[in-house]
Amino acid sequence: MKSYKKLIGLSVLLVGILVLSIFTIDLLKTRGNSDTEWINFSIEDTTKITKIVIEDTYGQHMELIQEHGNWHDEKGECVSKPNVSFILEAAKLIEFKGYLPDKSKKRFTELMSTQHIKVSYYIDGEWTKSWYIGPPTQDHYGQIMLLETADEGKSKDPVMMRIKGLNGIISPRFFAERKRWMCTEIFSLNPEEIKSVEIKNYETPAFSFKIKNTGRRFEVTSHGKKLARLDTANVYRYLQGYKKIHFNFPNVELNKKQVDSVKRSPIFARLSLTEQTGESTTLIMHRIKSDVPQRNEVGEMVPMDMNLFWAEMPNGELVKCQYFVFNALLMGHIYFPALSSPK
Repeated sequence: MKSYKKLIGLSVLLVGILVLSIFTIDLLKTRGNSDTEWINFSIEDTTKITKIVIEDTYGQHMELIQEHGNWHDEKGECVSKPNVSFILEAAKLIEFKGYLPDKSKKRFTELMSTQHIKVSYYIDGEWTKSWYIGPPTQDHYGQIMLLETADEGKSKDPVMMRIKGLNGIISPRFFAERKRWMCTEIFSLNPEEIKSVEIKNYETPAFSFKIKNTGRRFEVTSHGKKLARLDTANVYRYLQGYKKIHFNFPNVELNKKQVDSVKRSPIFARLSLTEQTGESTTLIMHRIKSDVPQRNEVGEMVPMDMNLFWAEMPNGELVKCQYFVFNALLMGHIYFPALSSPK
């Protein structure tokens, strides 16, 4: 009888242990989802990312596609390499900062349902995970975010994330506005790749000139007349300036009416370049007015911004360029003293 009771007691104990084990495993599994899966935002090997899709709540949409190590948009157009690098850095170094207080979860969950940036990552062509980027953390050393993955679905509760080694918010790295993704490169040419360059200076016509590569030599003219004195070494020095020419900023401040107004304003210079391949690029340049007079290239005080100007690209887009970059291309008299000096 005692043996029977012991057997029953042992059976009850074993069942209890089994039930407790199942409960513990389930609890650990649930806890694992909350503590691991829902904070696993990072992508360890970012070289495997083949597409990034950025969407905002204003309906803007941007796709970044990687092919053979090069990035472009869904239309095949070049995108800014530094901007892509900032995203890839964030994807690799993002880490958990902390959980939101229970009293804040509901408020931020509701806020993020209408105000967020969604970033979707594709690895080897397959969607893997999406970030929902909400407002900054209270100390501005991180961001409130929510994770969705192909394996686990979408998390119910947002958490606080940060970039490892950096104190700051994450959201400025992610934007869906297409203009801000424009490649800033305008020219990347060696001298031998250039067939001709013509600079028309409308404010100081004496500075206008044209360089033509005839195949055997260079010819430099001003208003159709060859320069009396020409140092071929200076021609090479001038043309080497086209190896790395970028604009500073795309137009993210002017509306269509303002853009049209800029295009109707006086042109101070026009740069036309033809490559040996036959491809040509023309930039039309407009001054930017300034409330405070500034000194121009010839020492005169003018009501113009002498740091930046607007340039109309071949596709009609306006971009802001820096005089520091372009003056060496526009002021040919530095290389060709035979050009007339301004009065």
